[in-house]
Amino acid sequence: MNPTSHSLSRRGLLVGSAVASAVTVAGVTGAQAAGASPPSVPLVTRDRIATARLPEPARFQADFHERLVGWLAFWSANTPRSWSTPVEVAGHVDAAGDAFTLHAIRYQRDDQLHDGFTAGRVDAAWWATAASLHHHFPSVRPQPGGGLRVTDAPAGFTGSAEQVEFAVAACRELWAAPAGTAASWREHAGRALARAGHRADAATRAGWVAFTRASLRRGLRTESYE
Repeated sequence: MNPTSHSLSRRGLLVGSAVASAVTVAGVTGAQAAGASPPSVPLVTRDRIATARLPEPARFQADFHERLVGWLAFWSANTPRSWSTPVEVAGHVDAAGDAFTLHAIRYQRDDQLHDGFTAGRVDAAWWATAASLHHHFPSVRPQPGGGLRVTDAPAGFTGSAEQVEFAVAACRELWAAPAGTAASWREHAGRALARAGHRADAATRAGWVAFTRASLRRGLRTESYE
């Protein structure tokens, strides 16, 4: 099987399972029954993100949950072939249902459970997972303890301080460019993209997509780009 079909089959499995994993929210809360105004955006309860079970059911805005499903499919499609699709995701959903702090992703290999990402270990896999989140969300903020918090919004390069800070760190931690700064990161990211076979400016929409994907694959050791 070629890499493209491998990625597509894993992504299809993940996205397709999202429907089956939904837990329907039914009924009316006591406050609503008493005449209180309902929330402006209804929340849905989910016990999984794609194939990966959550520690307990959580309430999300529906569009945000779909965006998380797409992100996890992307993360899984770019992992080494020996990894299963994710089986567990640990994290915390904000009360409004439009923000999620990621703490862990677990997969199976040789019938054993392994951490593909864990908040308390800031290693190459941590930076790779941060790259995957930057690929799908415009705001990705490290939290005390190493968790990664994302909020619901369309993906894309905005030039925000947190995106630039990530790019500088990714060049240093994943691409061996310790001299990268906020002023020079585009040059270093461009060299990384060239190693990955792309001719693009990372500070563009297409370039950011390519840079975050290549950083994910390098950090998880799916490809070395040497």
